[in-house]
Amino acid sequence: MENKNLTVYKANEVVEAGYKLTLNEQRVILACIAQVNSTEKLLVTDEFELSAKDFAQLFSISEDRAYSELQSIAKTLYQRSVTIHNPDPKRPKLKKIETRWISSIGYMPEEGKITLCFAQKMLPYLSELKGQFTRYKLEHIGNMTSVYAIRLYELLMQWKSTGTREVEIDWLKKQFGIEDLYPDMSDLKKRVIDPAIKDINTHSNYQVSWQQRKTGRRVTHFIFTFAEKQPAKPKTAPKPKERKILGVSESEIKKHAKVGESWEQAAARIKAEQRAA
Repeated sequence: MENKNLTVYKANEVVEAGYKLTLNEQRVILACIAQVNSTEKLLVTDEFELSAKDFAQLFSISEDRAYSELQSIAKTLYQRSVTIHNPDPKRPKLKKIETRWISSIGYMPEEGKITLCFAQKMLPYLSELKGQFTRYKLEHIGNMTSVYAIRLYELLMQWKSTGTREVEIDWLKKQFGIEDLYPDMSDLKKRVIDPAIKDINTHSNYQVSWQQRKTGRRVTHFIFTFAEKQPAKPKTAPKPKERKILGVSESEIKKHAKVGESWEQAAARIKAEQRAA
């Protein structure tokens, strides 16, 4: 499984959904989502394989305990749910649905693999994407170590055509599943926002900065500004210093030398002519 060839497609309803996953649970979900071909009209299968070797390579982790880690992640992931708000534009009275991420997990210990089936309610948001959706390369989040960085990166990629996004803090905490945590703004910045921004700036293809906005005396919004990193310009080697003979540069000697003169003779004559001028 080549990291560079894997692209994550998510309907914006899922990008903005409310859920909480551990870092490795998020990695497993994304590694499987990236295998979904969202250009197909119908999924050939809803079952996806993930090997310990691929898991280790995709996210730059040790292969030593990768399969046991996958088994442990799968057990907890099976219990995780996601809340999708306003899931169906054709049914405006349906305000939200809650579904598991996955419906089943299979184990293949001899091959060091697990298989995962997404829940049926999730499939429309991962395939046959016709409405608003977010797309990014898996490699751009592969080395992140903060689950909040991955979530924030996705939220920013929704607005990458504008390069800025303002979000209400209470809304962001709810989507991240931390609405009951970090009531103090300094803790929220220290535990969530600053590590996420650092992770994105270090490991992704984007550079992000942020500021806060107050409503009255209370900080209520974060404003994120971001732009794609530009490839570093190759350093040009400094031009070698031009050699001089008797204080006269070689280029000057070549320009004014007479037939039969040596370099030294030409340099001495040019220098004498310059003094006499």
